[in-house]
Amino acid sequence: MSYREEIIFTNTGTGKNGKTNGHDTHETIGDNHIATSIDTPMRDDAFELSDEQKMEIIEDKFRDIMETMGLDLNDDSLSGTPHRVAKMFVKEIFSGLNPANKPKVSVFDNKFKYGEMLVEKNINMNSTCEHHFLPIVGKAHVAYISSGEVIGLSKINRIVDYFARRPQVQERLTVQIANELKTILKTDDVAVVIDAKHMCVSSRGIQDESSSTVTAEYSGKFKDKSVREEFLKYVEL
Repeated sequence: MSYREEIIFTNTGTGKNGKTNGHDTHETIGDNHIATSIDTPMRDDAFELSDEQKMEIIEDKFRDIMETMGLDLNDDSLSGTPHRVAKMFVKEIFSGLNPANKPKVSVFDNKFKYGEMLVEKNINMNSTCEHHFLPIVGKAHVAYISSGEVIGLSKINRIVDYFARRPQVQERLTVQIANELKTILKTDDVAVVIDAKHMCVSSRGIQDESSSTVTAEYSGKFKDKSVREEFLKYVEL
């Protein structure tokens, strides 16, 4: 039994006549912020529609949502909201779903023969919880030790931003950033730490505004305690 299957089997409730209650499963996974895959779940036909077609459909659907809630879309303040939301979803906060938006990253020879870790800390990170579509806001700290190639510093920020701009679970986001850097740099010596606040924790559910979530992915030399502690000292965690 897979991890995902075990979660569903364990947490699915029973309703009338002994039938399973799918809503219980959905609430359990969402409230516990459980990830079910390392890759972002995408359908095979995810990119058959153009961005403009997606925006048109989302605009119509979001208009239905607003009207269902009883809002008056004839009001000047609300009339443009469905279009704004559609544009925001496709062009902005979920632009990382489209591989066409993946940052182009060039690698360069490490001509200085710099052999210590390179750390890029306090990278602004804005993402969206895939369980409730509420913001995840925080900082990412990234480090790598060159195996002979390096990348521009701003490219690290762009990689973080690309994977953040999709419905996410923080654990998955952390691993996706690390895996991408390992592939680009051809090294396992990569570390990623994310410290973030989840609006789905602070504004609903437990409504805890003080807590933050820290996730980490260490590989290669960063699995060594002394190397890992050096990295954490640099980022002050």
